[in-house]
Amino acid sequence: MTDGSDDGAMGPLDIRQVMAALPHRYPMLLVDRVESLVPGKSIRAIKAVTINEPFFQGHFPGRPIMPGVLIIEAMAQAAGVLAVKSLGLEGTGKLVYFMAIDDAKFRVPVEPGVLMALEVEFTQMRKSASKFAGRALVDGKLAAQASFMAMIADPPA
Repeated sequence: MTDGSDDGAMGPLDIRQVMAALPHRYPMLLVDRVESLVPGKSIRAIKAVTINEPFFQGHFPGRPIMPGVLIIEAMAQAAGVLAVKSLGLEGTGKLVYFMAIDDAKFRVPVEPGVLMALEVEFTQMRKSASKFAGRALVDGKLAAQASFMAMIADPPA
């Protein structure tokens, strides 16, 4: 959300604006809204984790837990929105591809019925490849964290 400072912050962004920035669609779209975005710096996005997610049927019956790899994917998608908005890539057809994940840690299980906050910041921003640090929080508690890298490229022919 814009707080009146001159940092270029934007937000909130609704699901239509998220979908304009990302090529992902159900069931792989894991960002529901963006609360705030500071181009070239950071993003805070939200994923509403619901029991209707298809992965909960098998992970795990009787104790549904969001798979860690999908928590990291949600952080990466938030980073994708940040990159697209920061680098002016909307409407260009360019895609943001995962390249590397480092230092992934999972602290508490993410269960259905929560709002998972995704906080991602650039640690290095370049036109062709960028590095990010991300955190996923539930009720203000750290659920997961990771550093990752993504590249900007044309979609496959």
